[in-house]
Amino acid sequence: MDITGKLHKVFAAVQVSEKFTKREFVIELSDNSQYPQYVILQLTQDKVSLVDNFDEGAELTVSINLRGRAWTNPKDGETKYFNTLEAWRIQSANGSSAPSNSRPQPKTETETTRPAVTDASKSEEVDDLPF
Repeated sequence: MDITGKLHKVFAAVQVSEKFTKREFVIELSDNSQYPQYVILQLTQDKVSLVDNFDEGAELTVSINLRGRAWTNPKDGETKYFNTLEAWRIQSANGSSAPSNSRPQPKTETETTRPAVTDASKSEEVDDLPF
């Protein structure tokens, strides 16, 4: 699936575990300019640098996979469901894969300094999640 929009915000890469790294970024979808939609997308592993060559405000086309998983809390047996929009290719909206502007790669941050999650269903303690 492909989506096109303006690069709104890029977060630093997060080393979740010894073998897993992720990075989130936000695309502003402006199908309706009165009510723009801000969609958070995730890059993982060797793909975390795909967004490095794009400046905030750039028009992008992002290829994504929709992922979902269930997780059962071992403490109370409650099952929660999580969705992820996983980006795997980023191109400027005109079709090129890298613009002429280049931005230095940000440093990796720890999971504890990750930006606040705004979705109430994901606001539980990060350490309790299996990923």
